[in-house]
Amino acid sequence: MPFLPITVKEMRQYGWEQADIIIVTGDAYVDHPSFGTAIISRVLEQAGYKVCIIPQPQNDADFTRFGKPRLSFFVNSGNIDSMVAHYTAAKKRRSDDAYTPGGKAGARPDRAVIVYTKKLKTLYPDVPVCIGGLEASLRRFAHYDYWDDRVRPSVLIDSGADLLMYGMGEKHSVQIADRLAAGEDISSLTDVLGTCYAVKTEDYMPITGAKECASYELVKEPDEKGKRLYAVSCKIQQDEHDAVRGKTVIQRHGDKIVVQNPPMPPLTTEEMDEVYALPFMRDYHPNYKALGGVPGIKEVKFSLVHNRGCFGACNFCSIAYHQGRQISARSHESVIKEAKSLTEMPDFKGYIHDVGGPTANFRRPSCDGQLKKGLCADKKCLAPTMCPAVKVTHEDYLKLLRELRALPKVKKVFIRSGIRFDYLIADEDEEFFKELVNHHVSGQLKVAPEHCSDRVLKCMGKPPIEVYNKFEKRFYELTKSAGKKQYLVPYLMSSHPGSTEKDAIELAVFLKRNKLHPEQVQDFYPTPGTVSTCMFYTGLDPNTMKPVYVPRTPKEKAEQRALLQYFKPENRALVLSALKRAGRYDLIGTGPDCLITQDKTLKETVRKSAKPKKAIRNIHKPKKKA
Repeated sequence: MPFLPITVKEMRQYGWEQADIIIVTGDAYVDHPSFGTAIISRVLEQAGYKVCIIPQPQNDADFTRFGKPRLSFFVNSGNIDSMVAHYTAAKKRRSDDAYTPGGKAGARPDRAVIVYTKKLKTLYPDVPVCIGGLEASLRRFAHYDYWDDRVRPSVLIDSGADLLMYGMGEKHSVQIADRLAAGEDISSLTDVLGTCYAVKTEDYMPITGAKECASYELVKEPDEKGKRLYAVSCKIQQDEHDAVRGKTVIQRHGDKIVVQNPPMPPLTTEEMDEVYALPFMRDYHPNYKALGGVPGIKEVKFSLVHNRGCFGACNFCSIAYHQGRQISARSHESVIKEAKSLTEMPDFKGYIHDVGGPTANFRRPSCDGQLKKGLCADKKCLAPTMCPAVKVTHEDYLKLLRELRALPKVKKVFIRSGIRFDYLIADEDEEFFKELVNHHVSGQLKVAPEHCSDRVLKCMGKPPIEVYNKFEKRFYELTKSAGKKQYLVPYLMSSHPGSTEKDAIELAVFLKRNKLHPEQVQDFYPTPGTVSTCMFYTGLDPNTMKPVYVPRTPKEKAEQRALLQYFKPENRALVLSALKRAGRYDLIGTGPDCLITQDKTLKETVRKSAKPKKAIRNIHKPKKKA
């Protein structure tokens, strides 16, 4: 099966005169099930629709190359948010883009969903435009925008789109296409689950049980009242994102009301199997070969996705708000069939790089009551402590991995997606843990303790550090008993809400004591749709409405980041500044816990101190020569 058309010539080769649906995307066209555009286009094709794709349009000629679609334009910014794709957490412009030919940045605009939709509405004012994907999904309500440092309205209002699809869009897309094809007007599609629409205030018919968030006009005000209302609205939006018990949520924007229908139920195992059985080419479009290909395919080409959703729901992560906290899993037969197809690819070297998803070791609901009652609105399954109702088991996942290892032509099966270590260590049966260490680690296993301060970890929605310490100890015990040299690579985050200077120093000491030298650390990035971003903007925890300390200034954020890499010479000045301000002279010197050595400037500071003995009591002075 060939790629779907991205040029008029290819559309003619299909024998089409007009497309039913035209997908406009901020990514290059990669026909692989790890790319949202690929999945939605193939699902629509399977449903009988003629789908053309306009990847990374640059001018009017690109937008109009296929003419007017019979039914609708579908718009997304690509696999990741266009602003995250363009800017670092320090708001510096990135120089590369893994989803663009040749890896070059600049092929998509900032706020791509808004830009693309407005252009289409100008060129084709009478054609419905439906927006979706991560960028639209996380901006469905009024949201704090880190790059503008203000609250922006729903992207549905900002863009002028007719309909917004949030979450994973297979069912939404087909339902919308079917109803448009049946002759319904886009304005009548107000009952599709997993969608948002805007209606004039005078036309709004009250919906029984609907939850109302404070209006955009109220939450956009950067005063104490506005921020408090924003935090309350965030809690409502997070709580109602549940396909079993979620209610309609509304928010007023001027003379319009944004209405979010309850979430679309996640795909069943059978439905997921059908999606992943579609005829993906599993590569980028051949037109990109001369441009250097699309780098984003490298990490996923020989990887397998076996699940969706995450009931871990870390506060800084948007997966739970996009995919949901309910787990969907593919059948063993489906995953094995895809794995066999990988082994037949000419460049397959015998290694399956990953068998995962948002969290690799989730294959079932968190508890037996979840599918009937939904997930609890007022607490999380795993953090800060694990709910006693959580059913911990790796039996099914382990069986799947064994089946994959047994396939001909497969040398190794690795797990590179995040392993939820608190869930793993809670499993009384260590069989999976042992086989993970023996068979599925490619020298290094990435895990995400994120911090060591329990106060910060609670703000993150992560378990206490003692849980990670227990996991780490057992990992190295099993590694040693297996006669292997394998290491944990911890993901760490600086400047998360709740992290004071004291906490950042505590983390640096933790790293020193554990002989960890992270080459990469992540500064907290306030992206739309997360609880942590709400904390960053409002200074409040929306779950408790209690104040949260937020590191805000560029200097403080730079110091917290530098402390995680205290060992780098270029970070010395920042680390010294933080330690001196905190009065932690005990960490400056040559002692076992010292982060940096003393220098002439420090000695002079100590000499002039009002209480020099107290200031230098823990500094390790170099021994005098004999």
